[in-house]
Amino acid sequence: MGAFSAMNISATGMTAEQLRIDIISQNIANAHSTRGDDGNVYRRKTVIMSEKRQTAFGNVLETCMGRAYSGVKVTAIATDLSDLKMVYDPDNPDADENGYVSYPNVDTVQEMTDMIDASRSYEASVTAFQSAKSMAQKGLELMQGN
Repeated sequence: MGAFSAMNISATGMTAEQLRIDIISQNIANAHSTRGDDGNVYRRKTVIMSEKRQTAFGNVLETCMGRAYSGVKVTAIATDLSDLKMVYDPDNPDADENGYVSYPNVDTVQEMTDMIDASRSYEASVTAFQSAKSMAQKGLELMQGN
């Protein structure tokens, strides 16, 4: 694997983790909202990632030989369909006929844990990118010395 290939893989990881952080932030921001612009209760969203596959012949050959690395891509942003939180608050204008208000299925502690995970994954990709960049620079310096 060349330095540019390593930088590309790291860049795909950084892009995917940045989107994951954005979605987690959106979840936290809507954790206590009782309805969105569409009038419905907000539902937690998650980012689904998979390996980024190339279909060119050379890449397929590399994959068969066990030497292909292509990075990661965001496959989808999924909506969590688990139950909403029901809180008894008959004075709330969004309460149903029994006095219960539906709140999003967002657990702030889980979101903060996911945020730390995404942040550390992003940092790891930055470190890998910088290492590949440093190796490429050293290679150029060696070639320049001859």
